[in-house]
Amino acid sequence: MRKYLILFSFLFLFNQLKAQQYGLFNTKTLFDGFENPAQKTFVLDSSRKYASNFFLPYFGVNAINKGNEDIMHKLISSGKLSVKDIPIGTNKLNRVYQNSNIYLFNFKIFKSYKYHKEIGFSWQLRTDLHAKYTNESLAVIDDYTRFINNSNLTKNPFNNSGYGQSYHQFSLTYRENYTKMLAFGVKISLLSGISFNSLKTDHSAIQPGPTTDKIALSLKGTYKASFLEAKDLETNDLIPTFKNPGLALSFGTTYTSKSGVFIMANIKDLGVIRWSNSSYVSNFDNMLNPTIIPEDNGPNTPPRSPRDKDQRIRNQITDIVKNDAVNKSFYTLTNAKADFLISKTYSFYTPSFMVSKNLFYNGGDAALVNKFRYSDFSISAIPIYNFNNLFLFGMQGMYQTPNFEFFLGSDNLLKTTRTAYAAIKTDTSPKSGYNGASFYMGLGIKFGYTVEHPQNSSYIPGLDDQETGFFKRIFSVFSKKR
Repeated sequence: MRKYLILFSFLFLFNQLKAQQYGLFNTKTLFDGFENPAQKTFVLDSSRKYASNFFLPYFGVNAINKGNEDIMHKLISSGKLSVKDIPIGTNKLNRVYQNSNIYLFNFKIFKSYKYHKEIGFSWQLRTDLHAKYTNESLAVIDDYTRFINNSNLTKNPFNNSGYGQSYHQFSLTYRENYTKMLAFGVKISLLSGISFNSLKTDHSAIQPGPTTDKIALSLKGTYKASFLEAKDLETNDLIPTFKNPGLALSFGTTYTSKSGVFIMANIKDLGVIRWSNSSYVSNFDNMLNPTIIPEDNGPNTPPRSPRDKDQRIRNQITDIVKNDAVNKSFYTLTNAKADFLISKTYSFYTPSFMVSKNLFYNGGDAALVNKFRYSDFSISAIPIYNFNNLFLFGMQGMYQTPNFEFFLGSDNLLKTTRTAYAAIKTDTSPKSGYNGASFYMGLGIKFGYTVEHPQNSSYIPGLDDQETGFFKRIFSVFSKKR
């Protein structure tokens, strides 16, 4: 069970590369309709009026750790973390990327035949993490004596940086056809922050301590967090209270040419969260007064066990960062993205090329989705290049009818298989390449009246709608009156 817990923790704590389940783009699923707000979810003469996941699984998680691959592999396999042999003095930065997107509930309505209007509501749970850390940051906790009189250390050996953010997202989506070929959509979201912490170390140094068995550690940087200690986080923090409110906006467009070429472009999750006055900000700096490691026990204090000493060293380093923390509110940005997709269907085969770029943080992807469809079943093969110089290969299977959808897949199938095998079979043999895992799945159902064309039915929602489309009214200001 311990190995499975390690694997579970790896997925949710050391995860992602910003992959976005690209195999679901241009599929007219609920996921597609909510993530790409101009995309259709309903099909005339086939679909029913309402669509929802009914609180059934609809989620995606991804995991990447680049650097110290063998150490992380052994952690997954055996449940033990050992950094005694980790190289130091190489000026190497390791990277961890994280993203998860869980639709707790979604609901969409076909509102009107005219302009093919659709409106939707969703409740998501989002997390993002991106961190860079040095080998020295792990080694100093495991065996600080390696730093005593070590002439190979580089300047600023503990300059780490990163952030982790999680929040609820409550959204209203709306899309409509502007013309028969052009459509627009928008997604407006109310955010409720769950947790946030970020660390940026600008300067760091190690000097000889007062005795030959000690070192002096200096750090300078900034720490921001919605909590001071991990133990302060409670289950109740998962309940949306809007103590840490925020707003986000997504908008996009689709265009289908007469030759069948489909183009989609989006700006997604452009948002900000205000963390409350009970949050913490620390501008730490002990460069002029370094911390002595390990802490002097005093002449009358009994010797401590190695495990207790390691914990005290962790506490000393943590105290440098947190001792000057003050309660203060601050603002953070969500991980907004710009997406572009172009696609065309050839009989049973649909290739789609897409590029997705993070706007405020590092990262992005270029992907080629190769979708093969037979009847109501489809399989997609998805090679992905990540802008952090990583290659992934994904696979997706889907069963989709006009009123039912079920899909599962992975954006990183090969690494996911290796990670699962290591956890189950206790494979501790050395491995090359980064560690990663990815999995997503979803189920959606449509119900209610059939959305039929007016020539085929005496009833269709919005048939007598005399209103002009929302985007028609907006863009009419650019039209010349005759």
